[in-house]
Amino acid sequence: MTENIQLPPIPDKNFFSIGEVSRIVQLPAYVLRYWESQFRILRPMRRSSGQRKYMKKDIEVIFQVKDLLHSKKFTIAGAKKYLSGDRRKKDEGVNLNVDLFGHSATGDSAALKEVKKDLEDILEILKK
Repeated sequence: MTENIQLPPIPDKNFFSIGEVSRIVQLPAYVLRYWESQFRILRPMRRSSGQRKYMKKDIEVIFQVKDLLHSKKFTIAGAKKYLSGDRRKKDEGVNLNVDLFGHSATGDSAALKEVKKDLEDILEILKK
C-alpha cells in the first residue's frame, strides 16, 4: 500500500498513542483526528477508556494519506477515491483496448496497434 513512500523507522511496538503517531508522522493530532473522520481506511482501535491505539498499519496509511495530500497534491475527495479502490489499476496501465470505428484495439489492424503504441508512449511521458 505504501508504494514508493520512504517511511522513517517506526518503533517496534504493537500500539501507539495519538501523540506518538503525531511525532512519528510530523502532523498535529487534530489533523490525524480529522483524517479519521474523512478516510474510512483510517480507523484506529480504541482502548476501553476511549483513547486511540494506532497500529503500524495505521501509521503506514497515515503516511500514504500525507503523501497523497501534501506531495501529490490530491484533494481530500481525490485521495478518498484513490484509497477506496475506485481508481483503475494504477500500475497496470490504462486499458487501451478501446473501440475505435467499430474495431477493437486487440484486432489485426496495424493502424490501431500504432495508435495504442503512441498512447502508451504518451502515458509513460505523463507518468514522469
